[in-house]
Amino acid sequence: MFAVKPPFIFRFFNPEYLICRMPSNEKTIYLTFDDGPIPEVTMDVLSILREKNAKATFFCVGDNVRKYPEVYRAILEGGHSTGNHTFHHLNGWTTAPGSYYSNVKHCSELVQSRLFRPPYGRFTPSQYFLLRKEYRFIMWSVLAGDFDPGTSPARCLDNALQNSENGSILVFHDSIKAKEKVLYALPRLIDSLTNSGYRFEAL
Repeated sequence: MFAVKPPFIFRFFNPEYLICRMPSNEKTIYLTFDDGPIPEVTMDVLSILREKNAKATFFCVGDNVRKYPEVYRAILEGGHSTGNHTFHHLNGWTTAPGSYYSNVKHCSELVQSRLFRPPYGRFTPSQYFLLRKEYRFIMWSVLAGDFDPGTSPARCLDNALQNSENGSILVFHDSIKAKEKVLYALPRLIDSLTNSGYRFEAL
């Protein structure tokens, strides 16, 4: 089980450093993708975004960037932005602060971005204070749930559609386990929200 909306505890962090939605008086949505880049999924996602004239932000695992630099280049060449998702997709709750910081910095050698999203949304206060002066923690407004084995492709689409509003930051995944769901939900989401007057921008 997972919560579509962000945990209440995020509200206690300084919104200058930890962001769950973007301030917007306009109908703008911020699509984000975690855990890539990988050729099996990321390239299909990029194709959909190109076809729909939508921009997005990809939170990249450093080791995947190392293995698939051509896919990472395709993200940038498509006019999208990228963020740091640690080098080894670390769980902050089970990683010492110093090791976590070093892993983030290792990723930053390949992903030049001040945007950071902790894998699983898990981090400790010590990790937060170590990183916040160098990075903006980008969390989310809406989890589509494409990572969850118990969530259907149609449910992922409903999660995103029913909870999106001006300035929403939506999370999908360009990973193998999410492939069927994200490739189903993404084009339908973009079409529906575009027809309602929304546009899609990168962070």
